Amino acid sequence: MDKLVYTAATGLRAHMAAQAAIANNMANASTTGFRADRVVFDRLNLKGDGSTIEARAPTSEEVTDADRSPGAIQLTGRPLDVAITGTTAWLAVQASDGSEAYTRRGDLEVAPSGVLQTGDGHPVIGSGGPITLPPYQSLTISSDGTISIVPQGGDAKDTQVIDKLKLADTKGSDTVKGLDNLLRVRGGGALPEDMDAKVQGGAIEGSNVNMTQALVDMIENQRSYEVQANMMKSAKEIDESGASLMRLPS
Repeated sequence: MDKLVYTAATGLRAHMAAQAAIANNMANASTTGFRADRVVFDRLNLKGDGSTIEARAPTSEEVTDADRSPGAIQLTGRPLDVAITGTTAWLAVQASDGSEAYTRRGDLEVAPSGVLQTGDGHPVIGSGGPITLPPYQSLTISSDGTISIVPQGGDAKDTQVIDKLKLADTKGSDTVKGLDNLLRVRGGGALPEDMDAKVQGGAIEGSNVNMTQALVDMIENQRSYEVQANMMKSAKEIDESGASLMRLPS
C-alpha cells in the first residue's frame, strides 16, 4: 500500500491524542493550581541517500511540558489557603508513591489525623517531612510559609510556630509534569528550597487554562484531523485507480 496511508494514519493518531490533551485542559479550567498541557507535533524528517529523498514520514505528537505561566489569584479569606507568588516556586508535597513532588495547588486542609494536605489529598511537606498540626484555636500562614497556631484554650497572643512550608525552586532544574498534575524532577530526586519564595495567605491560584484559546485549538485540531482523513480517502482512490488500470486487457 502507498506510504501516504501510513503518513495519514499516524497523523490521525497524533490529532486524536492532541484532542484528548486539549479536552483534559478544558475539563480542568476551574481546577485550583492546574497547569495546562502543551501539545507539540514533531516536524517531518526528510531522509535520503543523496540521490533520493523520502518525503513521506510519520507524524508524532506528545505532551512535552506544561504551561508554566501563573493562573489568576482568587481571594478567599480562608486561613489555610495560600497562593504562591512568582512562577518558579512550587509547593512540595508527598506523592502517592511516597516521593517528593510539587504543586501550585494551595487549597490546603487538615485531615482527621492532623496531617496538612492539599485539596486533592497530597500531604504537604515542611522542614522535616509531612506537616502534622495539633488541635488549634486559630492558624496563620505568613508570607514566607511559616505556620503558626494558637493552641486550643490558649491566649490569642501566645502563638506557636509549628513548621514551614517547603517552597521549592524549579529554576534551572529539569522537571516534568505527571498525569496527577504534580511536578517531578526528571529521573528522580528533590528540588532545593527557595528561601526567597513568598506566598499570599487567604488566596488561591486558579488554573492557567485559557478557555478561548483552548476552543480555538480544538477547532484547528479537528480541521487538521479532517485533512488527514481526506488524505486516507485520496490514497484509497489512487490505489483503486491503479488496480483498475492493471485489470485492463492488454
